Amino acid sequence: MSGKGKVGVIGLGLMGSALSGNLLQSGYEVSGFDIEPARVKELEGRGGRAASSPAGAARGARFVLTSLLYSSTVREVCLGKDGVAEAAEPGLVVIDASTSSPDDSAETARLLREKGIGFVDASLSGGSNDAWNRTLVAVAGGEKADFERARPVIESFSRSVYHLGPNGAGALTKLIINHVLGLNRLALAEGLVFGMKAGVELETLLAVLKDSAAYSKAMDQRGKIMITADYGNPISRIRQHHKDVRLILAQGQKLGSPMPLEQVHQQVLQAAEMNGLADADTGAIVEVLRRLAGIPSR
Repeated sequence: MSGKGKVGVIGLGLMGSALSGNLLQSGYEVSGFDIEPARVKELEGRGGRAASSPAGAARGARFVLTSLLYSSTVREVCLGKDGVAEAAEPGLVVIDASTSSPDDSAETARLLREKGIGFVDASLSGGSNDAWNRTLVAVAGGEKADFERARPVIESFSRSVYHLGPNGAGALTKLIINHVLGLNRLALAEGLVFGMKAGVELETLLAVLKDSAAYSKAMDQRGKIMITADYGNPISRIRQHHKDVRLILAQGQKLGSPMPLEQVHQQVLQAAEMNGLADADTGAIVEVLRRLAGIPSR
């Protein structure tokens, strides 16, 4: 076993693959599980080991890292049949890098704690490219002792790590980040379509926007993609962000926080999915606005 010990990784999609790759490069032994066998094969090709179940990934591990689409799936792989809890050794800490419901994160943490397993909701701001480049920002919730134990693992793929408070606090902060980021992306798409209708040269318009007071990181991440319609190699997908927006709206309703802009954003994302863009990069949201403007989508 590596001197840093073993990390079980459950979920080897765009983000999980990047996280497991960084863990291997940082000197951890990695055992991975995914419902898609091809993803597990990719992990093996990078030096990781295949696991046939979440329990298999957790067996002998100091940490388990989950990177999954839904918080209900996180709970199932942790507490269900052949789950993490069945194979956990004393002192195991689960690090959930999914974008999850804060309430679900807190409840999963409570149930795992009853079994002597720690849980840190370490939500990540950034896409899979940021993960490969180790430039993610991690926002974590959990007991301080669990967080400090998990910190070296999280730092292996992040440039900044913040402890926000108890379980659920990291998941909630990630929703706030995605709320602002998604609206920045929608505003950029709307501005570019405005420019298209006006006949402005788009490369120049994007350069001006980046240099102006309107600048947002969304311009660096999605501006070129929106102009060229290069949606085929997604950094993150429309359907994934639409799921996040549903979580954001549900949390806003629970807290009594008004979200009129997010409600409009949700309608645009729904239209994107209905037009066959569910698995396209989130920059493809511009296609919905092009169509509304009478400009053919691409």
